[in-house]
Amino acid sequence: MTPLLVATDLDGTVVRPDGTISDRTVSAFALVEESGAEFVIATGRPPRLVAEIAGRFGDRGLAICSNGAYLYDMHTRTVVEEYAITTPDLAEAVTRLRAAIPGIGIAVEHADRLVADPVYEPWEWDRGATIERADDATLLSLPAPKLLGRHPSLSADELLALAEPALDGLVAAYHSNGSRLVEAIAIGVNKAAALARLAARSGVAASDVIAFGDMPNDLPMLSWAGTAYGVANAHPDVLALVDHVIGGNNEDGVAVVLEQLYAKENSVVGE
Repeated sequence: MTPLLVATDLDGTVVRPDGTISDRTVSAFALVEESGAEFVIATGRPPRLVAEIAGRFGDRGLAICSNGAYLYDMHTRTVVEEYAITTPDLAEAVTRLRAAIPGIGIAVEHADRLVADPVYEPWEWDRGATIERADDATLLSLPAPKLLGRHPSLSADELLALAEPALDGLVAAYHSNGSRLVEAIAIGVNKAAALARLAARSGVAASDVIAFGDMPNDLPMLSWAGTAYGVANAHPDVLALVDHVIGGNNEDGVAVVLEQLYAKENSVVGE
């Protein structure tokens, strides 16, 4: 049976190293919808950075943003659901991170803005956002869809190794290959949970879902989906888990698979 729902990560999976998405990939996504299946983006990007590419997808479909903290309607370009770290948990998480990783800079990522302490160092994902420098009273005053920590020298893998035990039981730490960046969201929030909710609403079983990804934050989604694909340039943990390794993001690997699965002669999904 042809899959009823397709979920894909963006950066490193379908977005090329130069930041573009190929015409072939866009056409393959359209082919999925033309076949009657659902197409969902599942990304670590916040809504403001999905809005900038919504037009590339014809302003259609849904996007799971900030690793599951938001559900974003690409047609209306609005947030329709939000799942955030509570303010008490946020304050405790920041205290633990600073104790476990001296020198780390802290930021809270909201749908359309970024609030950060004086130490936090911006990078390419912070483009388009005015960073509001704030003291802790302001920084920790609102629930946090995503908590960010950047260090001057430690790699993302090194930061995660320190952050996970420090934050265990409080929030869920992960990384999506951001330079010297560790991220955290509320426990139970991830791409898999968001995708499962969407699938349930449509009456789609996990066995009828395929997912594509490249980084450790994709692992829950790839584990949940009936069939998991990892691009050739993926993190080793992803390559060890997935059912299939496909061409890299610079080779339109996702598009190749979708063209094979949703060929125009497949008139009806599930036949």
